[in-house]
Amino acid sequence: MLKRDYWKFLTCALILYAIIAGFLVELPETMIGQTMRNLFFHVGMWFGMFAMLVTSFIYSLRYLGKFDEQEDIIAVESANVGLMFGVLGILTGMLWARFTWGSFWVKDPKLNGVAVGMFIYLAYMVLRGSVEDIRKRAKIGAAYNIFAFILWIVFVLLLPRLSGDSIHPGSDGSTVLPKHLEPSLQLVFYPAMAGWILLGFWILQLKIRIRKMTNDKPS
Repeated sequence: MLKRDYWKFLTCALILYAIIAGFLVELPETMIGQTMRNLFFHVGMWFGMFAMLVTSFIYSLRYLGKFDEQEDIIAVESANVGLMFGVLGILTGMLWARFTWGSFWVKDPKLNGVAVGMFIYLAYMVLRGSVEDIRKRAKIGAAYNIFAFILWIVFVLLLPRLSGDSIHPGSDGSTVLPKHLEPSLQLVFYPAMAGWILLGFWILQLKIRIRKMTNDKPS
């Protein structure tokens, strides 16, 4: 039991470490000041979201190859967990923006792309809920999910970078980028990112178990 669930203990340890070290580590002098501590939490939410959306994308592909209901369950629950992390990422980002830019939301290619990406996945949930036939719902949902992930990459990762006028930290190659962080900050950043990603898979595992216990079909 302990050997099988060791990664859950590791998850708890990494998250606890991220919280404690994130508030105690000494920060360099930057324009964003103490708000830089949000790096260990806000960015972690996006790492968790990306991991879940990649998982959802992979299992949608797998479903279209085998039409196994379990593959569809993992795909939709991964997207659900990804949306949860996305909402948390937006909320922590808005808090960061309020102290950095003086507003909870500004007109920025990165932020606008994230908003569009979130709506794309919300549409995925609405689409699944509008189809009653289970097999048809799974097939249409899987096809849309693959399309949604590609659009998410375009709107969140590619277009903001191509625009070249984003003020989002890290877009201009600033010291907020992980590779430019001081060693003391990297010792907090990378374990924190691993912890949030593992937490996402833990939540996903719990949601899948609940599905199986209730014998509920993926919506």
